[in-house]
Amino acid sequence: MGRRRLGFWPRFAVVLVKPVMTVWTRRTWRGMEHLRGDGGVIIVPNHISHADPLVVAHFVHDSGRWPQFLGKASVFRVPVIGWVLHRCRQIPVERGSVDAVKSLDALVAALAAGGAVVIYPEGTTTREPELWPMKGKTGAARLALATGAPVVPVAMWGPERIFDPRTTRINVRPRIPVTVVAGPPVDLSRWAGATPTRAVLEEMTDTIMLRLRDMLAEIRGGTPPPLWERPPRPAVGREQRPGATA
Repeated sequence: MGRRRLGFWPRFAVVLVKPVMTVWTRRTWRGMEHLRGDGGVIIVPNHISHADPLVVAHFVHDSGRWPQFLGKASVFRVPVIGWVLHRCRQIPVERGSVDAVKSLDALVAALAAGGAVVIYPEGTTTREPELWPMKGKTGAARLALATGAPVVPVAMWGPERIFDPRTTRINVRPRIPVTVVAGPPVDLSRWAGATPTRAVLEEMTDTIMLRLRDMLAEIRGGTPPPLWERPPRPAVGREQRPGATA
């Protein structure tokens, strides 16, 4: 949805947040032309810091779109905060419940209305030690299959200087350099009309994440590693638990 139709509360949020980000960061924005327009779009950024949603929101807003982030439904039930999030057109997502289907319906509706929906395909800040992208979750791929909306990758480097998840230190000095680059939509045409099996969704997700990884390498330099994958939790039998006896 374009900024011209935002309404009071989104504009109020911009008045509060944008001046802070303008002072806090020194921005290099590229590729905004891939976000412009009125049609629905799925924006998939890499996730390197708890600060990067503010950076992504700033970038998307400067491109002429209003970012609609997914948020845990529990946050939307917090008094005042949830009320403001709803009025700023953010989207609650139920996880691990039958209400997850309703969340998908809300996303489909937002895209049908021309929204710019922001989905972090990794689901959380990357656990890769050098902050390279890791294996993604399949939500963005599932939404792309359901709607046919373009999936625009957004790679960034610099928000980790504001807040580094490895040290949990926040940097409040002004003019921290941040670079954000949007690329052309990821080519997912080979899966158009496919049944959303686990194999199909994982292949689509890997394609998205590899594009993000390669775009990030162009920003920060260096040779990117394979997509980092969280080690599986070891199966611990009852006899192996601490204090257990044979």
